[in-house]
Amino acid sequence: MSTDYNVTSFGAIADATTNNTKSFQDALDAAGKTGGRVIVPAGRYAIRGHLSIPESVELCGSFDAPPRSNFSTGTLEKEKGSILLAYEGKGDETGEPFITLNRASHLHGLIVFYPEQTVPPVPYPWTVRGHGDNCTITATELINPYQAVDFATNPCGRHYINGLYAQALKTGLVIDKCFDVGRVENIHFWPFWRDDPKLLDWTRKNGRAFVIARTDWEYMTNCFCLAYSIGYHFIAHGDGGGNVIATQCGSDLGPLAVKVDQLQDHSGASFSNSQFMSRVVVEPTNRGPLKFTSCGFWGIETTDDHATLRGRGQTTFTACHFTAWARHDKDAYAIIAESGGLTINGCDFVDAGKNQIELKKDVESAIITANRLRGGEKIKNDSAGDVQMGLNSKK
Repeated sequence: MSTDYNVTSFGAIADATTNNTKSFQDALDAAGKTGGRVIVPAGRYAIRGHLSIPESVELCGSFDAPPRSNFSTGTLEKEKGSILLAYEGKGDETGEPFITLNRASHLHGLIVFYPEQTVPPVPYPWTVRGHGDNCTITATELINPYQAVDFATNPCGRHYINGLYAQALKTGLVIDKCFDVGRVENIHFWPFWRDDPKLLDWTRKNGRAFVIARTDWEYMTNCFCLAYSIGYHFIAHGDGGGNVIATQCGSDLGPLAVKVDQLQDHSGASFSNSQFMSRVVVEPTNRGPLKFTSCGFWGIETTDDHATLRGRGQTTFTACHFTAWARHDKDAYAIIAESGGLTINGCDFVDAGKNQIELKKDVESAIITANRLRGGEKIKNDSAGDVQMGLNSKK
């Protein structure tokens, strides 16, 4: 049985004013000698420095389910529970993170709030950064972080996140150097701090919710974001691209739901039972497979196409539905393939009479079968490759 340490026993005072950095770190360091749990009772604790959670230590607040801000005033006047007030690093997004998770450490049951954050937002360092395998975050709300969780700067294999809520203003979750299976579940990036049109517009222009680089079997479930410039961004640094299986995920009210710069060549990314508003873009740098199964795509006021596909990879849509494209350009196609391979099977193009699929000359291969093309088949095929089409319903 683990040993519990209470931050109040080390001098912490929950008056929202006293600097509790040393009291918290002393409790964490004491727990780190043998491994254990540091308890944060309900209250407001000002932290004017940084915290490092040692190996095999849990920093534990009062929540066992994800806390959620109910009062969107931006001031946190009425919230209850274990709340850390973060001050350090204002104006410096490259500074030391507010909390560092080390190998097999755990952040649980807390709210983190930045009292000096403004609209438009001021840069801050990452709220949480992982360093080592088996870092864990559960039942935690980061109310208004500029950058929420960094599992990319350092290797963080076998990480686990479940029940993370945040209004991440610029960046939500970044993953890289995960050389063994990572799992992220029940993440909600949404206006928990301020449902402010100016702030949402800022994030819609500048923000990214999920940024995924090198991952080996990253499992994502029930991950959602609202009003980001890019919902899911697949990139590659020195260790290569990602390999992601995402289920019941979504990106809402943003111009670009999924952007693929590069995936792992042999495995790529697969979304199932997911919903996207509004576009998918695959860049010429990608060579990995991208799959959408039983997914829904619908447009916002800026949407013309739902997908623009480039690169040498294969993109597959199976049992998906598409609606509300061609919002400005009435001649726009729902899916535009410029190169690579494309399979569309069993899909429903809901908007009758609109253009559905365009295959440009560098498309190497395309299979378009058993779809419902409402209002008649409107497919433009300029491909010089192998294109197979048939058994499509035109009503």
